[in-house]
Amino acid sequence: MTSRFERLIQEASFPPFAERTFSKAITPDQMSRSRIQTYQEEAIKEVISRAYQNSPFYQDKLTQAGVQPEDIQTLEDLEKVPFTTKEDLRQDPWIRLACDKKEISLIHVSSGTTGGKEIYTPHTWKEYYFNHSIIYPRLTPVKREDIAFVALPYEMSQSGLNFHNLFLIGHQATAVPVGKGGAYSTPEKTIKLMKNLKPNFIATSPSYAIHLAEAAEAASLDLTTLPLKRMFVAGEGCSNAFRNRLEKIWNTTVNFQYGATECGFIARECDLHDGLHITAAHVLVEIVDPVTGKVLKPGEIGEIVVTCLLRFDTPLIRYRTQDLGYLNPKICRCGVALPRLYHLGRAADHITLKGKSYSPYALEEYLIKLPEIGNWYQFIVQHGDNEQLTILTEPAHDVVVTPELIQKCSRQLHAAIGVSCEVQFVEKMDRPMIKAKRIKYTD
Repeated sequence: MTSRFERLIQEASFPPFAERTFSKAITPDQMSRSRIQTYQEEAIKEVISRAYQNSPFYQDKLTQAGVQPEDIQTLEDLEKVPFTTKEDLRQDPWIRLACDKKEISLIHVSSGTTGGKEIYTPHTWKEYYFNHSIIYPRLTPVKREDIAFVALPYEMSQSGLNFHNLFLIGHQATAVPVGKGGAYSTPEKTIKLMKNLKPNFIATSPSYAIHLAEAAEAASLDLTTLPLKRMFVAGEGCSNAFRNRLEKIWNTTVNFQYGATECGFIARECDLHDGLHITAAHVLVEIVDPVTGKVLKPGEIGEIVVTCLLRFDTPLIRYRTQDLGYLNPKICRCGVALPRLYHLGRAADHITLKGKSYSPYALEEYLIKLPEIGNWYQFIVQHGDNEQLTILTEPAHDVVVTPELIQKCSRQLHAAIGVSCEVQFVEKMDRPMIKAKRIKYTD
C-alpha cells in the first residue's frame, strides 16, 4: 500500500531523496549523524539546482557570484553561495518564487520586530503540508490522544499556525487554537477552556505563560491539577532561570522552540535543556561572522544563517536571521544525534555595559535567580555603551519592598554582572499582549 508520504511526494514532484528518506518509518530525530549529513548533502544539491532553474532571483544571485549548481556537492560548498538578507526579501513579496504565482495558497508576514518593511513568506499547499508532516517525536512527544492548546498569534506570523499544524497534521492530535490576546482569545477565556478541556500540551510565549498563570490565579484554577506533559515556549527569548519559574508555576517541563516566520521551525529543546536540536530535515544552520560572512567553527559565536531544505517552490538559501548563536556538534546525552544550537538572541538586542556586550537572556538569568524579583521587568539603558544597568521590576508575590531590599538586590546583581546596577521596584508593570519588551531605551 502506498503511504501518505509517498502519495504526497509523487503529487508534489518532490525529489527521489525525499521519498527515500521520509517514506520510511525512521524519523529525523532517530537518524544517525552520518545519515543526517548524507541527507542534507542531497537536499542542498536539489535546493540549489531547483532554485537556479526556476527562481530568477536566485539564478541572478548565483550567476553574479560565479556559482553553478554543479559547484555545490558538499555542505562545505554552500559557503560559495551568496547570502539572502532581510533587505532582499523586503523588495518584492514574490521575489524568490520558483513556481507560478497561482500555486501560492498561504502567505505569512513578518512581525516587524527588526524594523523596516514587511517580509512576506509564501507557501504552496503541498509543500506546506509536506513540511508539517515530517515530525520529531522524540523532541515533541505528542500522541494522537493528546489535547494541545496553541496560545500564540495566528495573525500574519507563522507562530500559531505552525504549532497548530505540527499538532494537527504532524501528530494528528487535537489542536485548540486559543490564540494570544486577540478579540476573542483573552487570557481569562483561555483559562476557562483549560478548566473544561484539560490540555496535555501548551504552546505559548514565555511572557504569555505568565499572563495565563495570573488569569488562572484570579479564576482559582490550580495549574498543577492540569494533566500537562510539556509546555513549548517560542516567540521570545527565555533564560534558564525564567524557564525554571515557568516549570514550577505550571508543574510541567518547559522546552524552548526557536524559529522565524521566514524559515519556520529551526531548532527544539529536549528535556535536558542543553542547547536546541536543529530540525535538520527542514533546515541547515550555519554560524557566520556578522562582519566578514566567514563560516565559523563550532563553539564560536556569530550570526545564525538558515537554508530551508524542503522548500523547492519557495526556496530560502543562506538566510541571515540577524540572531546570534553558536553550534555544539557533540551528540546530546539524550541520544538524539541532531546537532545543537545555542541561541543568544537578536544582535540588535544585545546590551553594552562598560564595553562588553551582554545577551539579554544572560542578564535575565542573573536577575530572575533573585527570589525577590517578580516576573515582569525591563532593562533601562541607552543605545551604545552604558556605565550602569537600571532594572525596573515588580517585587515577587508577598515581598515587601524596603530600602534594604533594594540595596541588597542591586549589590547582588553588581557582583554577578560586574557592572553597577540600580534596581527600581514598582507595584505593577504593563502587561503587553505582544512580545514582552524587556529592554527600554532612554535615548
